[in-house]
Amino acid sequence: MNLVALPAFSDNYIWLLHDGMGAIVVDPGDAAPVRDALDALGLELRGILVTHHHADHVGGVRELLPLLAEGARVWGPAGEVLPIDVQPLSEGDRVTLMGRHFDVLEVPGHTAGHIAFVLMQPLGEAGGDGAATDAAPLLFCGDTLFSAGCGRLFEGTPTQMLDSLRKLAALPGETRVCCAHEYTLSNLRFARTVEPRNEATARHEAWCLARRDEQQPTLPSTLAVELQINPFLRCDVDDVRDAAMRHDSNVTADPVSVLAGLRQWKNVFR
Repeated sequence: MNLVALPAFSDNYIWLLHDGMGAIVVDPGDAAPVRDALDALGLELRGILVTHHHADHVGGVRELLPLLAEGARVWGPAGEVLPIDVQPLSEGDRVTLMGRHFDVLEVPGHTAGHIAFVLMQPLGEAGGDGAATDAAPLLFCGDTLFSAGCGRLFEGTPTQMLDSLRKLAALPGETRVCCAHEYTLSNLRFARTVEPRNEATARHEAWCLARRDEQQPTLPSTLAVELQINPFLRCDVDDVRDAAMRHDSNVTADPVSVLAGLRQWKNVFR
């Protein structure tokens, strides 16, 4: 199996998994990059996975329906209204596609019914910052977790987002984080403002700058890296908590309050 990040719009990634014959795509907001990749690689589309209802994640699905192999389906969150019919998924469900098992996690916060997909089986390729192994799981987390950041709280609450991020953070450290946007450098600038003494953040920013200079994705990251650099996964770390409390006097030491304060701060950070 091969993992490919297909650029879409200004900063989206549509994730494509293929074995040289069949393909699975995650969050195809735009059909064109998927169709072009299928044609270029001679692949049959054998499944579509959707994490949430936003148009930049689901907008291309209808156009891709005629390309689905016989019997193939679109899978998506049971708790959201989508513009196309999907096989509904909830916490604990498992989707088996092309002999691979995708476990479903409910991760509300960005949207009310957001889900994530975890592929625990090896793909036979390394990724991220060099920390992943050939057996590293893959996490398709949509807009819940970003490298060095998290999604805006459009429909959910800070409590929900904190719980969702903790659920993802409990996965193995080598898990490759396949989020849906190239927001990493912007997020790292914020993370360095929150934790200016964090050397791991500075090192990762240098690595990401080199990747972008080469017009390469900064993704996938790994959970091990994110636990070192991502302030939204570090709400109980003294420096992160103290920074949030200094920035907003209404923030308390409670991790939910810290996350809410960080998210509001990031919303206006430039």
